[in-house]
Order: sequence, then structure tokens, then C-alpha cells
Amino acid sequence: MHRILLKSKIHRARLTGTHLDYEGSIAIDAELLERADILPHEQVQIYNLSNGIRFTTYAIKARRGSGAVQLNGAAARLGQPGDLVIIAAYASVPDAEARAFKPRVVLVDEKNRPRD
Repeated sequence: MHRILLKSKIHRARLTGTHLDYEGSIAIDAELLERADILPHEQVQIYNLSNGIRFTTYAIKARRGSGAVQLNGAAARLGQPGDLVIIAAYASVPDAEARAFKPRVVLVDEKNRPRD
């Protein structure tokens, strides 16, 4: 048996922009992606704390150090700059490893800089 567990989370990031005229996805500062162990094109769940909307998309890399968290394509209609979001990725973990599994959680400040 496998269990679906939280693998990675970027907690309370602030949306920095939206770009409707794009094929889709969420652009995330490359440093945040690396710290959270989220790969470009990996599926992510977005939980918009400001409006309650939850949706699935995939991550793409934004410029390192930019603090960018931008909704693109159809997802751009699901949030506004300034909204607080949680970005989560999940993994299928064998039951024997599940109890010891620890997710990567990245906490950010108001400018989406990692808080260490």
C-alpha cells in the first residue's frame, strides 16, 4: 500500500501577478522551488487563502530572487496580486516509509523571501 502525503509546501506566499495570455501554470521564484523540492512542470495544488479557491496546475521557474509567484493562463482568473496562497505538492509514499516521512515546508515573508 502507498499513502499520498504532503511532499512540499510553500506556505503563505503572496501572489505577485497574473498573466491571462499564457498557456497555463504558476511561475515561482527558482529559489523557492529548489528549497521546496518542486521541479519545473511538477503538479502542484494551489490553496488561495484570500478567496477560498483551490485548484491544480503545474510549476514553472521564475527568475531566482525575484520573489515571483504568478498565476498564468486560466488560473490567472483564480487570484489577484496580493492574495495569500499555499502551494503544495504531494507524493505517493510506501506505507513502510510513510510514518517517518517529513515534508519540506518553506515559510516566506511578505516579499516571498524564504524565512530561515
